This record gives sequence, structure tokens and C-alpha cells, in this order.
Amino acid sequence: MSLDDAVAKPHERLAKALAGDLDAVNALIRTRMASRHAPRIPEVTAHLVEAGGKRLRPMLTLAAARMCGYDGPYHVHLAATVEFIHTATLLHDDVVDESGQRRGRPTANLLWDNKSSVLVGDYLFARSFQLMTETGNMRVLSILSDAAATIAEGEVLQLTAAQDLRTTEAVYLQVVRGKTAALFSAATQVGGVIAGMDEDTIAALHAYGDALGIAFQIVDDLLDYQGDTKATGKNVGDDFRERKLTLPVIKAVALADATERAFWARVIEKGDQRDGDLDHAIDLLNGHGTLATTRQEALDWAATARAAMQRLPASDLRDMLTGLSDYVVARIN
Repeated sequence: MSLDDAVAKPHERLAKALAGDLDAVNALIRTRMASRHAPRIPEVTAHLVEAGGKRLRPMLTLAAARMCGYDGPYHVHLAATVEFIHTATLLHDDVVDESGQRRGRPTANLLWDNKSSVLVGDYLFARSFQLMTETGNMRVLSILSDAAATIAEGEVLQLTAAQDLRTTEAVYLQVVRGKTAALFSAATQVGGVIAGMDEDTIAALHAYGDALGIAFQIVDDLLDYQGDTKATGKNVGDDFRERKLTLPVIKAVALADATERAFWARVIEKGDQRDGDLDHAIDLLNGHGTLATTRQEALDWAATARAAMQRLPASDLRDMLTGLSDYVVARIN
């Protein structure tokens, strides 16, 4: 099941409930991605920002702030900050991964060049810091700047860990917390901080975003080996071809005999991939049951997110955020 085919579609309900705020976020994004001196900046940024993304991360900030009773203007600044950080990382990731397509469209580095993607990404990071300082809240500045550093750290860690068979599940989780969950948890956390909530509430929002982001990434990694290309928008085996050690493979390597380990060393560490290797890899994952155990971990993290959300007062927005944790794992149910 694709995200768009999920029966409940909580992201659409969230978007409807937050429509006015989202309009304000989009207007602010358009204003702040402008540049008087470098017209390529809005060209590159618009290509990605307006590519049809669900705005999931900024919606987390808006929903958390509104759920906590915030009625000031700065949740819009923070939501735009989160989207700029996310967009900047996508521009950089596509260069690092030498990607040619994102969200069904050619990547910016393919349409323009790597230099433009990297430099525009840097510009968006700078814009994100301008936006967060305008709130006048040092704690949200600390949370979001820490998240930006953690994201970069996670990406660098992945460079060294992704093709090393010694990579453990603990290192994988550290990478995921960096590249994905850090921004999810910061997005929800700053919503509570800007609303002036107590520490227990802020901690619950952080725990929700952290678990949601981890579940989101594990599902993405799982679908690389058993997804439907039409439904997920990504080709089965892309991570395998890019020699990425994701959770199903890490689990299979830990259970591998000498022959199987030699196979993984050849295709992942050495990059010597041949016809039929992807099918054999999937057979090994199924044989050791690591696709099933990975699926269960995704479901467990989604359950952790639900439990964290139940620590907050009941409301329609809380119910939508709770449903979102089911939504991110809908593709594997």
C-alpha cells in the first residue's frame, strides 16, 4: 500500500486542519527563497520545494504548536525553517548519492549541476538560521541548530558505515537518528517549546518525533527489497545497487555463514555485482527472516510513537498525529 492509498490518510486530515498555517508557511518559503542577486537560487529551490512533497515535517511543527495552544506567529517561521533544512539536505544528498530522480522528477543536480545544488543547499541552511533567530527564542535555536549538526553528522557516519560489513544495528540506528529522526523530533519539539509547554510535554513531543522518524526510515529501507515500484515511487534494489547496508542486510550479515558473508562482501564492500545478485540477496533476507524482523521493528517504533503521543492531552490534532504513526507503516501492512 502506498502512503496515498492508506485508508485513513491522516496527513491529508492534518493538511486540512492546518490549511491556513500551511498557506502562511508556503508564502514565507516563497518570500525567503528569493534572491535579488542570484536568480538560480529560487529556480533550483522552487524545483524541489514545489515538487509535490507532503510538507510532513513542517506540519509536525504546526500541529505540535497548535495542539499545545500556541496562537502566536512564530510556529510559521519554525515550520518554514524545518522545510528549508529538509530541502537543503535533499539537495546535498542528491549530489552525494549521484541521484538522477526525486519525487518522480529529475534532480536539481541533473538539471543544473552539482555546484548549484550544493551552494543553493548552503543558502537554504543560512535562510533557515535567519528564520529561527527571528523567533527570539534561544531554545528553539539550540534545538534546530543541533538537529542540523546531527543530520550532517549522520550523513558523514553513513559514508563510512554504509559499505562496511562490521556495521552493527546500533550504528545503523545512530545513522537513522541523524539523517531522518533528528529533524522529525526537532520539528515536534520546537512546537511545544514555542508554546511554552512544560518539560514532560516537550519530552513526549521529542519522543514521538524520534520514534516516528525511525519508523519512517526503516520502512523506506525495507521497501527497497520488497516494495512495489508503482506504489512507492522507488525502484526495488536501489539501496542494494548503491551498496547501502540497511537494517535487513545488517541482520542477514549477522546470521550469515561463510559462503553468505563472502557474497555480501563481494556485492556490498567490493561493489562486484552481477546478474541475479539482487534476487539472491532477497532470497538470503527471506531465508533468515530479516525482512520480517525488520518489519516488526518498524511496527514497534510506530507503537512507541503512538504511546508518546498518548502522554499529551486529548484533542483532534493529537488523534491525527497518533494516526500518522500508523500511516508511515501502512506501506508494509
